[in-house]
Amino acid sequence: MGATDFELLDAWREGDKAAGNELFVRHFEPVCRFFRNKVAEGVDDLIQRTFLACVESRDKFRKEASFRTYLFTLARNELYASFKRSRRDSDRLDPLERSVHDLGPTPTALVAKKKEQRLLLEALRRIPVDHQITLELYYWEDMSAPQLAQILDAPEGTVRTRIRRAKALLEAALAEVSTDPEPLQSTLANIEGWARSLRDAAGPSPEGDGDR
Repeated sequence: MGATDFELLDAWREGDKAAGNELFVRHFEPVCRFFRNKVAEGVDDLIQRTFLACVESRDKFRKEASFRTYLFTLARNELYASFKRSRRDSDRLDPLERSVHDLGPTPTALVAKKKEQRLLLEALRRIPVDHQITLELYYWEDMSAPQLAQILDAPEGTVRTRIRRAKALLEAALAEVSTDPEPLQSTLANIEGWARSLRDAAGPSPEGDGDR
């Protein structure tokens, strides 16, 4: 058995760069997925910031959650910090009101082969960003409501309500952005299946570059 994530994290915090590299390799793909449908550029920088935050926040984490939950909490923090750095009206950023579409250039790194996938990616960018995060972690990373509650810093009951709300908003966004009734109906008939099929499209590019 290899070292656990927490053992690697502790070793990295003590200066073991090899442990940090192994932790990075283990979790690079899901963190990359997290950012690639939300920012137009700077994905690599955000990934690096997220992993470095694991070391810098050593006094704030008591290992009461899983490492993946901890990592996505840091990723969400880094995403919002990035939005604030790039906007003059950062004090008005409300992740339950503003969408990625509202906040800046549309991410172009993702390549979806099916019309339903392209439609779904665009619709996800049109719903409030915290709802987008909720659905992407729910479908792509199989996060449960209790895990999402830790990441979103909200009660579990609130998160379960938010999941239902996010699904309703996504259906409305699909209808809004669609120009072709056939892929729209196909997507609406199996939102969960199409959403899960986007997992690979949202991962790292074949070249391994997080930005292209």
